[in-house]
Amino acid sequence: MRILVINGPNINMLGVREPDIYGRATYADLIDLVRAKAEEVGVEVEFFQSNHEGAIVGEIQRALGRVDGIVINPAAYTHTSIAILDALKAVALPTVEVHISDPDMREEFRKVSYVRAACVATVKGMGLEGYCRALEILAGNK
Repeated sequence: MRILVINGPNINMLGVREPDIYGRATYADLIDLVRAKAEEVGVEVEFFQSNHEGAIVGEIQRALGRVDGIVINPAAYTHTSIAILDALKAVALPTVEVHISDPDMREEFRKVSYVRAACVATVKGMGLEGYCRALEILAGNK
C-alpha cells in the first residue's frame, strides 16, 4: 500500500510557528516520525507540502492511480477550500484528515472543515502522532 501525505500552508514552519499550539518538533521531525510509522505498519509513504492551494489540488489529482490513500492536513485551507474538497472527491481515494491541534477548541472559523466531506476519518488534537493514527486507519490497523 502506498500513501501520500499532503500538508498545507505553514506546516513547513513547524517548530517555529506558534510552538505552544503546534509544538517544537520540526517538519523534518514529522517526516521522520511518519516514515518510521509507515515501516511499522507496512506501507510506503511519500510527502508533499505546499503553501499554495492550486499546487495541493494538482498533487491530489496526480495521486490518482499512483497511491492507495491520502493523509491530508490542509491547514488553513481546511476552512476555505472547496477546490481541495472537489479534488479529493474527484480522485475518490480513501483519505484521512489530520490536524495537529483540535480545531474545535480554537477560533469559531476553524470549526468548519470543507474537506471532511471527502474523508473516511478525521484525527485531531493528537499532535504529530495524529499522522501515525491516520496511517493506521488507512492500513486497516484500527
